[in-house]
Amino acid sequence: MQSKPRGPFLLDDTVEFPPVHLADEHGLLAVGGDLSVERLLAAYRRGIFPWPWYEHMPMFWWSPDPRFVLEPDELKVPRSLRSVLRREVFEIRCDTAFAEVLEGCSSAPRPGQDGTWISAEIFDGYLALHEAGYAHSIEAWLDGELAGGFYGVAIGDLFCGESMFARVSDASKAAFVTFVQKSGFRLIDCQLETDHLRRFGAHEIPRKEYMARLEECLQAPDRVGCWRDVEM
Repeated sequence: MQSKPRGPFLLDDTVEFPPVHLADEHGLLAVGGDLSVERLLAAYRRGIFPWPWYEHMPMFWWSPDPRFVLEPDELKVPRSLRSVLRREVFEIRCDTAFAEVLEGCSSAPRPGQDGTWISAEIFDGYLALHEAGYAHSIEAWLDGELAGGFYGVAIGDLFCGESMFARVSDASKAAFVTFVQKSGFRLIDCQLETDHLRRFGAHEIPRKEYMARLEECLQAPDRVGCWRDVEM
């Protein structure tokens, strides 16, 4: 029996993706396409996310196996961070400085990386997704200044975290933990493994299980709109 071709596949102008089980051994599924709101939403609803490999190259689309996720009821909070949260060192806000959070994430130094993966195309694409009510920033403020935070995409009962940064120690951690504890999402998609998120209880699950969980999460209505008035 002839085996099915594996990715990466070249995308065309239609907002369609191959089935995720056809991704290559690294999780790379497709190359090309734009970052329109329609294409981004189609990707996340199919368990796919964009992540450029090199600047000035076509966009790469991924669906890794296994997938790195956090179950909110399995969240682990270090004792030192519990003290920070208890003392309310930071004011946690949503969607009051989305572009500034994107900028902070793009300029944050990354171990082992010479630059940022948040290209101008990524920046503009997620800003448009934010304006459409699907991408959100969770921010930690200190004395009226943005101290850190993260951004991601909300679809149904799933929140897909994209990137975080901190200008003040524990700022992004405080924003992340507060969000996980209070937002009520069923599952947090962390996409790829990091030691940082593993310490909070994130773990790997097979892609097949992730896709089943995604389908469950998509049964819930999307939380579309600005979260500026959501209390954290």
